[in-house]
Amino acid sequence: MTRHRSDEDTELAELGFAQSPCTVALFDTDLRVVRANAEMQRAVALPEDRMRGLRLTEILVHAAGEETEQAMRKVLETGERRQVENRLRFPGEPGEPARSVTLAPLRGRTGRVCGVCLTAHDTTEHDRARERLLLINEAGSRIGSTLDITRTAQELVDTAVPRFADYAAVDLLTFIDHGDEPPPGPLTGSVTMRRAAAAYAAGEVWAGSLQPGDLADYPASSPAAQPLATGLTGVYETTDAAIDGWAVHDPARAARIRLSGAHSVLMVPLRARGVTLGVVRFARSDRPEPFEQDDVLLAEEITSRAAVCVDNARRYTRERVTAETLQRTLLPLRLPDQTALEVASRYLPAAGRVGVGGDWFDVIPLSGARVAMVVGDVVGHGVQAAATMGRLRTAIRALADIDLPPDELLTHLDDLVIRTSAEVDGAASTDAVADAAAEAAGGLGATCLYAVYDPVSLHCSLARAGHPPPARVGPDGTADFLDLPAGLPLGLGGLPFEAAEIDLPEGSLLALYTKGLIEARDPDLDEGLTRLRQALGRPAPSLDAVCDAVLTATGPDRGRSDRPGADIALLVARTRAIGASDVVTWSLPSDPEVVAQARTRTTDQLAAWGLDQAVFTSELVVSELVTNAIRYGQPPVQLRLIHDRDLICEVSDAGSSSPHLRRARVYDEGGRGLMLVAQLTQQWGTRHTPQGKTIWADISLRPA
Repeated sequence: MTRHRSDEDTELAELGFAQSPCTVALFDTDLRVVRANAEMQRAVALPEDRMRGLRLTEILVHAAGEETEQAMRKVLETGERRQVENRLRFPGEPGEPARSVTLAPLRGRTGRVCGVCLTAHDTTEHDRARERLLLINEAGSRIGSTLDITRTAQELVDTAVPRFADYAAVDLLTFIDHGDEPPPGPLTGSVTMRRAAAAYAAGEVWAGSLQPGDLADYPASSPAAQPLATGLTGVYETTDAAIDGWAVHDPARAARIRLSGAHSVLMVPLRARGVTLGVVRFARSDRPEPFEQDDVLLAEEITSRAAVCVDNARRYTRERVTAETLQRTLLPLRLPDQTALEVASRYLPAAGRVGVGGDWFDVIPLSGARVAMVVGDVVGHGVQAAATMGRLRTAIRALADIDLPPDELLTHLDDLVIRTSAEVDGAASTDAVADAAAEAAGGLGATCLYAVYDPVSLHCSLARAGHPPPARVGPDGTADFLDLPAGLPLGLGGLPFEAAEIDLPEGSLLALYTKGLIEARDPDLDEGLTRLRQALGRPAPSLDAVCDAVLTATGPDRGRSDRPGADIALLVARTRAIGASDVVTWSLPSDPEVVAQARTRTTDQLAAWGLDQAVFTSELVVSELVTNAIRYGQPPVQLRLIHDRDLICEVSDAGSSSPHLRRARVYDEGGRGLMLVAQLTQQWGTRHTPQGKTIWADISLRPA
C-alpha cells in the first residue's frame, strides 16, 4: 500500500513538472540542462532530448541569457535562491517580453547543492499595467503645474515621450489663444489648429514636423480633424486608407509621417467639460509594438487630465484678458496736459496666476491751475479688483471735483468704503473664497495716496491711507522719502487722516508708487526703498527715462520673469511754476463802488498781458463775481487773475455760503449773473478754504 502510494506521488510530481504552465528547467552543477518541461520545450522550440547537455547560453544567445546563467552560477556557489527580472526572450518571440526568473538550488539527501531549478514567468502584461499606472500617476502630478496653456501642453507630451510614445504633439483650436468660449457642438468642417507643444525621442526623424506656434489647416477627412467631429480616438497604421486619403489633401505631411518611420498613430480628442479643445497625437516608430486597446485607454486617461488643465488655463486666460481690458479702460488713456506738472507713468500687471490687480494712478486738474495726483492699491486680483479700483477712482475724481483737501477727501473715501463693505457683508456667505472676493469688491483694505500741488505757491498738500510714502528729489538731485502720517487703509475707520504741507521748488521730482514696486525683487521693504531712492537720485534725460530706470532697479529680475509678482503702478511728476509776472492779486474793500475799479484793473492787466481778446468776457465775469462777494460774502474780498493756458479769475471772501446757479424769471431783478458766468466761461465753481471760500472761473484764450 505504501509503495503504491509512493508510485502515485512520483507520477503526480512528474505530471506536475511536465504540465506546469510555467517555464521550468533543471540544470546540473555544470549548468547544463537535465530536464525541461513542456512549456520550456514550447518556448525554445526544442524537445527535451535535444536540450539535454546544453547550457542556457547555447539555447538563448543574447544578453539576458548570459545574465541568467551568471545568476545560476551564483546560486551554485552560495546555495541561495535568486530572483532575476530581465528581458529573457525565447527564439521566435517578437519584441522584448518581461520575465521574472526564479533560480532555486536543488539539494541532495546530504544537503549538498547538486543543481539549479529555473522557473520563468511572463510578466510583460503585469509590467505594462504597472507602467501605465505609474504614467497616469505621473501625469496627475506633473501636468497642470501652472495656468499657462503652452506649458501645460508641453507637460503632457513630455510625460508621454519616450515612455508611452516616440512622438507626441498637442494641436489646439485657435479660439483658445485668447480664452474665448468654444463653438457649440461638434466641429464637422475643416479646422485650423495651432501647434502648442511637441516632443520626440529621436529628433532627426521628426525635424520637419510643425513646431510650437505654427498654424496648420486640416481638411474634414483628415485623421486630425475627425476626432473633433466624432469625439472618439482614432487608431491608425501608416498604411491605413485614412493616411492615404490624407496624402491626397496634404502629401507633404503624409510623407513626413512615413519618413519618420511611424507605424502606429493615435489621434485623441482633447476634451473637457463636454467641449473639444484640440487633438493630441501619439506615434510610435522605434517601439515595435503598435498601439493596443489598453494603450488607447491610457492615452485617453492622461489626455483627459490634461484637457481639464488646459481648459482651466483657457478660462484663466479669458479672465485675465477681461481684467486687463477692464484695467486699461479704467486707467487714464493718457495723462492730462497741464502747466503745473510734467508727468510720466508706468503700469505693470502681475505675472502668472496673480494677474491684473487693483493698482491705479491718476492726474486730476483742479481749479486755480492746481493739479491732484493719486495712486492706490486695491486688495486682490482679477476682474473684481479691477472693478473695485474703477469705483474708487471714480469716487476720488468726484470728490476732487468739489476741491476737498487731501485729508478730507480720504475721510469721505473711507466712509464710502465702509458703507460699501457693509452692504456686501449683508449678503453673507459660508464660502471663504466668496467672502474674500466680497471684501475686495467693497474696497476694504485698499490703500491710497492723494496729493495736491499748486504751481503758484509751489506748495503741496499730501495725505495717505496706509500707502507707501512718496519719494522726493530736489532740484539738486538729492532723493528722500516724505515723512507723512501713515493713516490706516481704507474701510477700517477709526483714526482721522492727516495732511502734510511741503514746499516743492520748481524742478523738484515727486514719485508716487504702489507697494509692488518696492517688493518686486525683494520682500524686504527697506531694501526696495533703498533701490528706489538710488534710482531716482541718478540723472536722467526725461521722466520716461526716470520711469525706466526705476523699473530696472526695483522691478522684477529680467532673468526670471518679465512681469512682477504683484501689480506695479508708478507716477513720476516734475514740478513747474507759474511765475509772479503771470499772477496778480488785489485786495478789495467791501464796497459796491469798487466793482468798477476791479473792472478797470482787470482791463489794464489783460492789456499788459496782451490778452485784449478776453477783455469783454473778463470784465463781465469779474464784475459779477466781485458783486456777489461784496453783496453776499464777508470781508476781506480778494481778486486774483492767473495767466495760464486759459485766464483764471478767482474772487475770495471770508464767507462760507456758496452761490447757486438758478434760472431767473422774466420779472426778476437778479439771479442772471451766475447764469451769464456759466455761459461765458469754460467752467466755474467754488472751493472752500480755512479762510472762507473762492469762486473761480476759467476763461478760454483759444480762438473760437
